[in-house]
Amino acid sequence: SIGGDMGQIIQFVSKSERERLRLIQEARAIYDSIFPPADPAGEQSSEAKARQSDRGNLA
Repeated sequence: SIGGDMGQIIQFVSKSERERLRLIQEARAIYDSIFPPADPAGEQSSEAKARQSDRGNLA
């Protein structure tokens, strides 16, 4: 059954690589808190449309 075990891959991840991944996750969390992904984007676009229509009314 040695052949079956050969399918498993043990990967060494260095400290710097783990730190890099942690920083990426942290940055993504911060970005998502500022620019929320799905639903709020729809609200933002409707707000943008409202602003554009306001500009139209001012003209």
